[in-house]
Amino acid sequence: MYKNFFKRVIDFIASLSGFIVLLPVFIIISIFLFVANEGKPFFIQRRPGKNGKVFSIIKFKTMNDKKDADGKLLSDEIRLTPVGKFVRKTSLDEIPQLLNVIKGDMSLIGPRPLLTDYMHLYNEFQNRRHEVKPGITGWAQVNGRNAISWDKKFEYDVWYVDNLSFLLDCKIIFKTIQKVIKSEGINAEDGNTKEPFSGNF
Repeated sequence: MYKNFFKRVIDFIASLSGFIVLLPVFIIISIFLFVANEGKPFFIQRRPGKNGKVFSIIKFKTMNDKKDADGKLLSDEIRLTPVGKFVRKTSLDEIPQLLNVIKGDMSLIGPRPLLTDYMHLYNEFQNRRHEVKPGITGWAQVNGRNAISWDKKFEYDVWYVDNLSFLLDCKIIFKTIQKVIKSEGINAEDGNTKEPFSGNF
């Protein structure tokens, strides 16, 4: 009952209420990023949702689009703006995703939606992460986020699918608040963002 009905009800009420409360912060950050990113405060990208259905995720844009002499984007570390770094460190870049939750593409809690480029690389076990809606935070996020290996991440994601419950979601919310306060697991151990997934062959 919780998984098929109450979870969506809670998602809608909580995300709508949260967005209204955070609207002043949303506007302020949008203005700062509009200036820092030359008129582009938002990052919109296609991501796979429940059952692999693709949707457009929206986040605050924390990196600019600066390119090298050959026209290729510079490294993430160089393109990460000062305001973007702050927004990412405090997890404020996730605020726009409340709109995805309100719309129904995402849940507050679930496996993080990854790139569509990875979909053909998943084995049967890894693909099970799409049996539920993706979330703003999830079991993998509170157990390491970008600082854990891909194998461990998929293990945590599928474990969540198999053990989804109201109490587990409450535990994840509580641990997420702790992680945000401590700024833990934001980056991979050797860089600003996690290395791309290349599959397991």
